[in-house]
Order: sequence, then structure tokens, then C-alpha cells
Amino acid sequence: MSSDNFRPLKIGISCYPTVGGSGVIASTLGKELAERGHEVHFIAYERPFRLAANLPRTFFHQVTINDYGLFKYPDYTLPLSVKMAEVSRLHNLDILHVHYAVPHATAAILARCMLKPEQQPKVVTTLHGTDTTLLGRDPNYGPAIAHALNQSDAVTTVSRFLKKESELVLGCVGPMQVIYNFFEPGAPAHTREETRRELGVNEEVLILHSSNLRSVKRIDHLLETVARIKDKASFKLLVLAGGSFEPFAEDVKRLGLENNIIVRENVLDIEEYLQAADLGLFTSESESFCLSILEAMFFGCPSVSTNVGGIPEVVEDGVNGLLVPFGDVENLALSLEKLIVNIELRIKFGEAARRHANEKFSAEVIIPQYEALYQSLVGQDSPSCRGPKVLSLD
Repeated sequence: MSSDNFRPLKIGISCYPTVGGSGVIASTLGKELAERGHEVHFIAYERPFRLAANLPRTFFHQVTINDYGLFKYPDYTLPLSVKMAEVSRLHNLDILHVHYAVPHATAAILARCMLKPEQQPKVVTTLHGTDTTLLGRDPNYGPAIAHALNQSDAVTTVSRFLKKESELVLGCVGPMQVIYNFFEPGAPAHTREETRRELGVNEEVLILHSSNLRSVKRIDHLLETVARIKDKASFKLLVLAGGSFEPFAEDVKRLGLENNIIVRENVLDIEEYLQAADLGLFTSESESFCLSILEAMFFGCPSVSTNVGGIPEVVEDGVNGLLVPFGDVENLALSLEKLIVNIELRIKFGEAARRHANEKFSAEVIIPQYEALYQSLVGQDSPSCRGPKVLSLD
């Protein structure tokens, strides 16, 4: 975007503040936008885990959730919508950018309807995955998600795969724009050698897996894959867990991997470990993008992963990583062994991965796409709490 066309905007962002790809993207997006001169207001039940306090032009508004005895379960959507409306009104927001349809998009649409036409921000909804692939297929959620998307001023998805799935599952009537995930790595505080020593890794190849450990990540396949590597002394598996790894402790023992697994839970400074890794391993059943693969690529770390969802839009098989059909544990292990043994090929893939990540998925490439989208919306007339479009609930 040229400086002549630049207009600083006031942008509200709502996301899940816990460890997870969508929260990481939303937090980093907000920080990058603020660095580019925009005013950014985060609205959530707690401060996003990667959002430092006292950042210039960045503000946090906490949503209070009251646990009334009247309700069997505490409600978040309504207090969130009220806070969104309040922040929009008090700070004259131009854009309300929500990540995940449930509950953020539904709350944003309701918040907009609480405001006078001249106070209504444009609503941008970014879909990250399970709001389409899981909740979108649930008849108790699907119609509400479709309504929120059709009432949004713009909808983005993090991959072409997710765009296609969302159109198919939710029957959205408006256009969707693909804006890929991005990563802006920070500088590690320690050297690669220092981090490897802290992990107890010497000459072994360090295999990295980073995820929230949800069932779709198929940690059972992850462990079975490394258990099939013939030379157990050749590797260590580092699991950066966005949750407790305890449920998998028995599987580690059963597979005889006690000396091969290193676990770090809820890591904030992920760059410390990305720089220390040699290979990534991802065995997911479904992925809309897989931010963890991209994070590793920025540090020249190629991955062996399942060929599912949006992963082929990130990894080019045989160029900057290896893709294997989902569930093919034997070939996942063979692919790992190939790159463990062939150091030259591993380095070649790593260099290609780093180059591809910087050329296609850097903040410098992606943030202007969001800025252009915002700017295209702010000149349009307010939707003034539009009525619902006709949707088929069949």
C-alpha cells in the first residue's frame, strides 16, 4: 500500500486468547497493524497469550463473564457482544475483525445491531478451520454460523482448501478472500547450541512437533511413527504442547519411547525451540493450514507431514518437505528416516522451506492484504443492521 493511500484505522480484534493458531495469528496481526500506525483494540475474556502489555497503539478490553445461577452454563457470547458494541462506540472503530465464527462473528453481528448506523464498524470474519469443518456440520451451530458469515462485510479464509470447504458446508452467498496465515519470528534469546544442550540433545536429529494436542492432530500416529524408526539413538522428538501431554504418557511407555521424547508445555518463546530443530513431524487427520509447519520453515526446518487439507498449499512435496497420505504411519517413518540419514537433502529442503516462507508467508507479504481489505470497506455505506439473507437450512 502506498503512503499516499494510507489512512490509519481503528481496528477491534476478537479471538481465542489461549494457545492455538488462530490466537497467534490474531495477536501478531494486531501487533503488526499497530506498528504500521493503526490503533488496535483487543476484545476478549483475557489478554491473548502472546500480546505483551504497553505496546504502542494497542489496547486490551476484558470481557466480564458472570456465572449467574439462573444459567446452567455461563454465557460468553452476549457479554462479548455488549463489550464489542461498547468499544466500537467509545473508540469509533472502523473495523471489527473477528477470528472464528463461534462465538466471535455471531457476537459481532449482534454488537453492530446495537449501534447507531454512523457508529457501526465493518465486520471482517476470518475462518481458521473447525468453525467450518466441525461446528459448521453441526445442525445446532451451522445455520447460525452461515448467518453470521453472510452478514459480515467480508469473510477471509486461511487457505483455498478452507474456502472451498466453507462454501460447500455453509452455503455462503458472498465472496470469500483467501489470505494465508503468516509468521513474524522473533529473535531467540539463546543460541541453537545452548537450546539443544538445555534439551539434552547432542548429535541426534531433533524432530519437532508443535500443536494443541487435540484429537485431530493424531498424537497416536505421531508416536507410532517415531516408534517405527529403526535407529532409536538417531533422534529425539520434541513436543511443544499447547496443553497437557499426560494423557499420552502411557503410550510413550508402551512404545518404549521414554528416552526419545522431550515435552515442553505452553511455550511462549517458540523461536528458542524452532531454531534447535532439524525436522518437523505432523500427522494430522485434518488441517486448514498448519501454522506450526510454517513456523518451522522460517528457521530452515523442513517437515514430514500428512497430505491433508491446506498443508499442500504450504509444503511442496519433494521440494521443501515430504507429504504422506493420512494414516500411512509406515511411510511417515520411512520419510523421516530418509531425511535423518540424508543430511544434504535435509539441508536442501530446509533452505527451500526458509525461502518459500519468506517469499509467500511473511508479515511483509500478508499484512498489506489485510490493510487493503480494510481500506476497501471503510468507504462503503454502513450495513445498518441488515436483515438476514434467505438461507437454506436443509
